[in-house]
Amino acid sequence: NVPALWQWLLATPVQFVFGWRFYRAGWKAARAGTGNMDLLVALGTSAAYGLSLWLIWRGAAAHGEGHPHLYFESAAVVITLVRLGKWLEVRAKRQTADAIRALAALRPDTARVRRDGVDTTVPLAQVRVGDEVIVLPGERIPVDGVVIDGDSHADESMLTGESLPVPKHVDDRVTGGAINGEGRLVLRTAAVGAETVLARIIRMVEHAQAAKAPIQRLVDRVSAVFVPVVLAIALVTLLGWGLALGDWQSALLNAVAVLVIACPCALGLATPTAIIAGTGAGARAGILVKDAEALETAHRVNVVAFDKTGTLTVGQPEVVALVSADATADATAGDGSSLLLQRLAALQAGSEHPLARAVLHAAEQRELTVPVASELRALPGRGISGRIDGVAWALGSERLRKELGASLDEGAALQREADALRQAGRTVSWLIAIDARRVEGLVAFGDAIKPGAREAVARLHAAGVRTVMLSGDSQGAAAQVADALGIDDVQAEVLPEDKAARVAALKRGGAVVAMVGDGVNDAPALAAADVGIAMSTGTDVAMHAAGITLMRGDPGLVADALAMSHRTVRKIRQNLFWAFIYNVIGIPLAAAGLLSPVVAGAAMAFSSVSVVGNALLLRRWRPEAGTLSAGTQAAGQPAAQR
Repeated sequence: NVPALWQWLLATPVQFVFGWRFYRAGWKAARAGTGNMDLLVALGTSAAYGLSLWLIWRGAAAHGEGHPHLYFESAAVVITLVRLGKWLEVRAKRQTADAIRALAALRPDTARVRRDGVDTTVPLAQVRVGDEVIVLPGERIPVDGVVIDGDSHADESMLTGESLPVPKHVDDRVTGGAINGEGRLVLRTAAVGAETVLARIIRMVEHAQAAKAPIQRLVDRVSAVFVPVVLAIALVTLLGWGLALGDWQSALLNAVAVLVIACPCALGLATPTAIIAGTGAGARAGILVKDAEALETAHRVNVVAFDKTGTLTVGQPEVVALVSADATADATAGDGSSLLLQRLAALQAGSEHPLARAVLHAAEQRELTVPVASELRALPGRGISGRIDGVAWALGSERLRKELGASLDEGAALQREADALRQAGRTVSWLIAIDARRVEGLVAFGDAIKPGAREAVARLHAAGVRTVMLSGDSQGAAAQVADALGIDDVQAEVLPEDKAARVAALKRGGAVVAMVGDGVNDAPALAAADVGIAMSTGTDVAMHAAGITLMRGDPGLVADALAMSHRTVRKIRQNLFWAFIYNVIGIPLAAAGLLSPVVAGAAMAFSSVSVVGNALLLRRWRPEAGTLSAGTQAAGQPAAQR
């Protein structure tokens, strides 16, 4: 055994340095006339510490005869373990500002402004409404504005959730934070600073995170009643034994036994050990929990709201249909559409545009030989042109088709196909023989549904959870995905600032809402939901705003995260039962003098072992989504990485 002096030297710093916060908080609770776990920790550990000092003094007075059992280690263990639980709570709250910093990083520090005919780079803070701002290809747009010159595409996926680049022409609005494509744009500034769309999103994230109240833990509610009861029992035990029998030494030992067995070591362990075990099991399955509150709340979720792009779909455009002037062909068919695809790939060779990569990937899948095109010329905001075997070709938008005079007969098969594809939310480009002014075919682009997404929605339905889609995409594109997956409710063309409002409306209707997303536009809704779940294949902003992050782009992990929460909360409740059952049985026995402080300490330790052992059973949990094939997991990666 460790000598008594060493036990005292080791326990004292723990008791009065690491444990000082319990004395401070307990004193405040006592002054306010309330009881909490801090007060019980302070009293229970002080009783164990004080009794140990008294036993050392009594042993010394008896000239060192015998080796009294000391309780220093019980007090130190209680303080250490309860502090561990407090640290886990504080750690989750430290990252509240991370989402704000990640959002602010999307804004450039400078802008290229034209004043008096001279282009000058100035700090963003010096840009005023009405200024002309020049944005070069590949640059991030610094302000909200209107295009007054130039044609290009803008990648707004970070802000709107739209996976395909959006054409930008004169009089079109652009949003600060988006990335300019291949063309040079001149903008007239419409909003700067706090009035930009990005700034409003930042404010919504701040508001949603500030409005999220901390969970009212079951332990604190019980402690408010438990602490005064324990103190009353200890006082009655002391006075009853002392006054009735005059044996004040036995009275003190019995009163201390009541406080020791009531000391909430198991209470302090009940929640943090289950959370540690649950989050550890989740981490091995690719489910990272940033906020213990989210983990405890997720078991009550009855509505899951999904973003579409990058969450239920891959988030990368791909060729979904090829239609020649003579026949219709599926994108993966091995028929006459191959000639059409060869010409498309020749025009797109060497381009880094997302749609060009989709065409080249489709040609690669078919193992086609791509001819060499010459005189390639980008037509900003419209498409591209070039020569193949001496014939001039163009590939581009409806606007380009009209510019080149390549008309279509009203009701023609190609026109009907194009209208149907657009109705389904597809992006359509035309292949045009320039000299003949003839449309040779069209190619349609879409965002493929992730493998396993339908199964994920079905699992949520089986668990009694309603599903909702909140998407910035068109009604056609959103409805097509929702129908394929069996989503209960579709809300399309939702602006970024409206997503959080839609989540709030669901909550006002009595639902406990989990929001699943991956983009900047989802951040306010992730923070406003009862539980925010982000895909790690998306943006840092989404992950910072969410309480739970899925490390694979697998929607099936959403159901697994909810299942993990159910299991963890069940363990917390079981742990609280084990923590209290010893008190319910032990406190009356200690008050009756049937338990010595030694036995009370052993019972307290055994209750702690029961709690820890029960929590460790969570390590056996395995997710259903964890058995997915490698091909399914790869589907969550961007196409460029596959």
